[in-house]
Amino acid sequence: MKDIILCANNICKSFYQGNKEIPILKSVTVDIYEGDFTVIMGASGAGKSTLLYALSGMDHITDGDISFKGQKINGLSESKMARLRAKEFGFVFQQTHLVSNLTLFENVAVAGYISKTKEVKQIRKKAFNLLTQMNVEDAKDRLPSQVSGGEAQRAAIARAIIHDPKLIFADEPTGALNKSNSEEVLNILTKLNENGQNILMVTHDIKAAIHGSRILYLEDGMILDELFLDSYKEDEVRVRESKVNNWLSSLQW
Repeated sequence: MKDIILCANNICKSFYQGNKEIPILKSVTVDIYEGDFTVIMGASGAGKSTLLYALSGMDHITDGDISFKGQKINGLSESKMARLRAKEFGFVFQQTHLVSNLTLFENVAVAGYISKTKEVKQIRKKAFNLLTQMNVEDAKDRLPSQVSGGEAQRAAIARAIIHDPKLIFADEPTGALNKSNSEEVLNILTKLNENGQNILMVTHDIKAAIHGSRILYLEDGMILDELFLDSYKEDEVRVRESKVNNWLSSLQW
């Protein structure tokens, strides 16, 4: 049986409009397992991104508990939570959030400096190696505004993994990309997972979701169902798409 890396127990998230409480997450209980590429799907407004941010500690929950590697993390001070994220978590968003006046290389290296896990020389070497791995080494000295969206997102992935995080949180990482760039980014995430990287990704795109090994379906702030898939293989794309489509149809997605 796989080890649990992240555990949520009856977590709730609400906000208020005047005196009216608006629930977003409703007693969500879920385990995220070692080695998985977990995908969160659901209709717009279902609470997908809210769940992702709650699990990563970027958003506070109203009730319940979240544990990472057996340690309760909700309730940690802001400074301790920031250190945990800097050391153990990596983040990839729809918008890259690269620093506009830093080159791609500098954006990646700075993330390594912040983590304080390696010597400066090691960080610089790893930053270059990661940009090479992402096939953007030729653009390493360019600013984010001087590269394509796909190149920027691949640099953002390099930035997310330079400190060897235990878990990558990805929120619609292909949402702003065209088809070819989306496929390239998804293939990179898939390869990272094959090499042992744990990934938790939110998406509305079936073509992105089929790269996962497990799909959670969120509806009205609750996990309605889940689907387990075999390891991703390019020659089985149509079979996987059909399986996911049929499952989503059964959920009236």
